[in-house]
Amino acid sequence: MTQNVRIPLADGSSLAATMVLPNGTAPPSGWPGVVVVHEIYGVEPDMLEVAERFGEHGYAAVLPDLYSHGSKIRCLARNMRQLAMGGHDGPVADIDATRRWLAGREEVDDGRLGVIGFCMGGGFALAYAAGPSSGVRAAAVNYGAVPRRKEELASVCPVVASYGGRDMGFRAHGERLREHLRALGVDHDVTIYPEAGHSFMTDGHHPIARLALFPLRHGLVRPAADDAWQRTLSFFDRHVAGQQ
Repeated sequence: MTQNVRIPLADGSSLAATMVLPNGTAPPSGWPGVVVVHEIYGVEPDMLEVAERFGEHGYAAVLPDLYSHGSKIRCLARNMRQLAMGGHDGPVADIDATRRWLAGREEVDDGRLGVIGFCMGGGFALAYAAGPSSGVRAAAVNYGAVPRRKEELASVCPVVASYGGRDMGFRAHGERLREHLRALGVDHDVTIYPEAGHSFMTDGHHPIARLALFPLRHGLVRPAADDAWQRTLSFFDRHVAGQQ
């Protein structure tokens, strides 16, 4: 079941969001939940498909629109500035508000929550999961930015991550993430697919980006995407839903 919702924020405003619930009646303990953080392109059909995929897999999924604060260009500039500066304001605070809203739903188990992000959203998902009180049990980071200092991830939860080996912009971030998590002793599964580039996990249509950002090698790569999704869902079933 898919529905449009509003996520209340501390300043009295709200975020537009899409909620996807599994079919049927929620179990007595509630469904596990996941916050989906969109790519730089915003709430596009491929991001809605991510939320639907989790719904079909038995998770309550919510996809907030991080561009709800005003014009898309202004929000994008704000978000990219926040990603570069770090910290836990802006989009990271929006993710926290969304997670808290999801945790408050009676059909959701507030102790079994995760976060997944793509591209820009992957960086924000990682930043949020490394926060002092994120309230998530696992994070999926897909071709997202990774801080240079491993100490910034000292509090991070278990992480599953996927990067493209042909993605000249973010491949090194995947390698860095793997090194950081190994050094910190954090449970993780970081895979770099040699045949894939940026945004390889979803079937998005971004022709201008493919031309303007050619070094990223945008585009769906089905074999890599299928394997990445299998790994991601298995990791979440183990760490979030609690299945073995």
